[in-house]
Amino acid sequence: MNPLEGALTAELLIAALACIVAALSPASMRRYLAGVATLAMAASGIVAGGFALSGHTGTLSAPTALPAVDLTLAPDRLGGVFIVIASAVTLLAALYAIGYVHGSADSRSAWLAFIIFTLGLQMVPAAGDVITFLLAWELMALGSGVLVLTDHRTRPQARSAALWYAVMTQLSFLLLLAGFAVLATATGSTTFDALVTVSPTSTTGALAFILLTLGFATKAGLVPLHIWLPRAHPEAPSHASAVMSAAMVKMGVYGTLLVVLRFMPGGPAWWGIVLLVLGGISAVYGILQASVTSDVKRLLAYSTTENIGLIFLAIGASVLLAAYGITAASQAALLAALLLAISHAAFKCSLFLGAGAIVHATGERNLDRLGGLGVRMPWTAAAFGVAALGAAALPVTSGFVAEWTLFQSFIHGATRDAIPLAVALPVAVAVVALTAGLALVTFVKLYGIGFLARPRSTGADDAHEVSHPMRWAALIGAAAVIALGVFPGPIAQVLASAVGIGDVATIGFGGLSLPSLGVLLDPMALAITALVCALPVVVVSALSARRHPRRATELPWGCGGVRVSPRMQYTATSYAEPLMRVFDDTLRPEQDVVVTHATESRYLVAQVRYRQKLSDVIEVRGYRPLLAFADRLGVVSRRLQNGSLHRYLTYSFVALIVVLVVVSL
Repeated sequence: MNPLEGALTAELLIAALACIVAALSPASMRRYLAGVATLAMAASGIVAGGFALSGHTGTLSAPTALPAVDLTLAPDRLGGVFIVIASAVTLLAALYAIGYVHGSADSRSAWLAFIIFTLGLQMVPAAGDVITFLLAWELMALGSGVLVLTDHRTRPQARSAALWYAVMTQLSFLLLLAGFAVLATATGSTTFDALVTVSPTSTTGALAFILLTLGFATKAGLVPLHIWLPRAHPEAPSHASAVMSAAMVKMGVYGTLLVVLRFMPGGPAWWGIVLLVLGGISAVYGILQASVTSDVKRLLAYSTTENIGLIFLAIGASVLLAAYGITAASQAALLAALLLAISHAAFKCSLFLGAGAIVHATGERNLDRLGGLGVRMPWTAAAFGVAALGAAALPVTSGFVAEWTLFQSFIHGATRDAIPLAVALPVAVAVVALTAGLALVTFVKLYGIGFLARPRSTGADDAHEVSHPMRWAALIGAAAVIALGVFPGPIAQVLASAVGIGDVATIGFGGLSLPSLGVLLDPMALAITALVCALPVVVVSALSARRHPRRATELPWGCGGVRVSPRMQYTATSYAEPLMRVFDDTLRPEQDVVVTHATESRYLVAQVRYRQKLSDVIEVRGYRPLLAFADRLGVVSRRLQNGSLHRYLTYSFVALIVVLVVVSL
């Protein structure tokens, strides 16, 4: 047994032990014992993914009841990348859960669901054949579905979210089943190594690409198949939300890369255009919804749609550029997709864990009722702030490095010789620039309203710092955001080797160089320059503060009050109002202003009430009419079952005639 096979075996055995511990341990010790067992499973997954990523090969097989069909684990280097991502996120979530879980989230079923969910998550990129892949996919879906239902007794919204999630995840499974069936029928085998014989330019290849892309896009949360994501992520326990957002949606990214890199490499240009369109629309729509949302976890869920959209945008650009023979820019776009994936895993995990800490400490998810948490929760505020910088793609964070690489691929891939490239790449640059600007606005709102200013509710005023496991998990995620941003060179080289890109180099103290494009990025030099520029400002501010100590005074412009009321500060709703006006036709908000006048007066106002409701336009305009039509169709179809034996015999007779006609033809 080689090292990779040994690590996979250890991971499976520890997972089985974790399930036993979760099922049999007493309630008082469950979160500690089950949490430590899950930590061990995740650690073994990181080891297995590291072996696969470094080039080790190995196969684990188990027979099934089907003839000549075995369950096979045989991860390649690309699979190793996503095993490491899934395992690292699981490690942080399990550490966080030790200090977080309570109530229904600490039940046997919740812990078993979490272990099964994360095991399936780590096994998806390790699968070596279609049957194993789909089985791991269903384990992942089953466990996460149970977690969404965790608080269904106290939150009726959880039931609706779980229903939406179950429907969409099964739609994803059916699309994948159909796509893999097309490939397996054409090749006569279900092993991944045999599926590569299908030509991407054939009708079979085109049909398989469409089905598999739709299936993976559904799990990734791309528009318009994203509708489950802003419902399910907020309702799951925060440690589960972190894994769902930071790792689970990446399985859709992994599956798409599997199709365009391993199963059918060298796809036609229209494949790239399809992925570009899906990614671009998702990126803009996701960050636009996030920018005007006040629910913290819902905001982060929509931000995930934006981040995954950017990853698909990068994959689409890579496929499109490769189709026109622009290899260097195509490889840079592919590297950007992997950097975006690992960056998103780091900052989104930390953000969701931070959001869980906020809910745990305040009982609030509405930004309009938060504030002042920076003083009351300094460790959480520090981790959340760093992760927010990464999500906004500011230097020197992982998000900046990833988007910089993506921009380089667009700029150096532009050409007038191919009309699709001449049109698509400038539009893609505009999409990335727009999403970057809106992301900055969104996370300034999220951090500024939530952590700064004054508390706007009793829960925020009484907030306290969370337990050590919770804060350490968020801080480790934030540290990863900085590490990936300051030392991108070695990380980019490892990722490039996983997909066969050799033209990536490290410069200076971990900087990134793309010699074929003639560009380089040295974040350490950028950080030193920023510190040198900021140092005089800090010194002058400190000296000025010592010479002029702070003192309380009455503010005549505040009606003589000593302290400013929270009612005089911006809320998340008022902060987003300019964006709401600009994108009114897209967002379609429902707004209502009720003015109550003083008794017997037309001019004196006693009260003004403002109400704003923001719904997902795609759900309202697309899914709800479809569901209404399905309901009407169901009502009509009930009339066919009226209990008449004669009518049923007539149905059977007509069906028999149709079958005979079809067979005869």
